[in-house]
Amino acid sequence: MPKARTFTAQFKAQVVLEVISGSKTSGEVCRQYQIHPTLFSRWKTTFLEQAPSVFSQEESRSAEQEHIAELERVLGRLTMELEVSKKASSLLGSLPSRNGQSL
Repeated sequence: MPKARTFTAQFKAQVVLEVISGSKTSGEVCRQYQIHPTLFSRWKTTFLEQAPSVFSQEESRSAEQEHIAELERVLGRLTMELEVSKKASSLLGSLPSRNGQSL
């Protein structure tokens, strides 16, 4: 029994876009790539159903990017606070006390 062919998402999108753009008919791409018309029809349906999610992903990525930027700002502030604390601690440790001994 022959092994079933597998197709990448990029290939499927390319084939569907050829038909949607009007450069080829569905029959032409099915013959050219030796794809069963039912399979192509499923690809096209999936493509069209998921097309709106492309734009919603941009919005969610934007929110995610903003959250990441905020976390990076907090991390930078905390890193600086830690460095200042370390310097202050080392300076305070090296100061002599009233009786002439270090703290």
